[in-house]
Amino acid sequence: VQLQASGGGLVQSRGSLRLSCAVSRFTLDYYAIGWFRQAPGKEREGVSCISNRDGSTYYADPVKGRFTISRDNAKKMVYLEMSSLKPEDTAVYYCAADTDYSGSHYPIESYEYDYWGQGTLVTVSS
Repeated sequence: VQLQASGGGLVQSRGSLRLSCAVSRFTLDYYAIGWFRQAPGKEREGVSCISNRDGSTYYADPVKGRFTISRDNAKKMVYLEMSSLKPEDTAVYYCAADTDYSGSHYPIESYEYDYWGQGTLVTVSS
């Protein structure tokens, strides 16, 4: 399994940005893709996740209403549309795969994910 995140960059406060996560070498039927972020000096935190099977989604409270996660199973891509960005959204963003996902709950903790992509830096200027 390989994941590659892209789309980070510098954006002004209240701006928008779309992150992409390319998932390759994946043969599982049922899994979840999550987005995490880690700001300087802070612990990694879960942002959002999506089930590949039914597209059900979860958002952490700090991003609810501003971020939208989506997937394109045919292209094996997962996206994170970020709008109304704030300086506190500045972080390295990672996508990850939970290959043991059963649908019983939304995996939002780092330990629930077993494959990680490299991060992409998002910087929101005030």
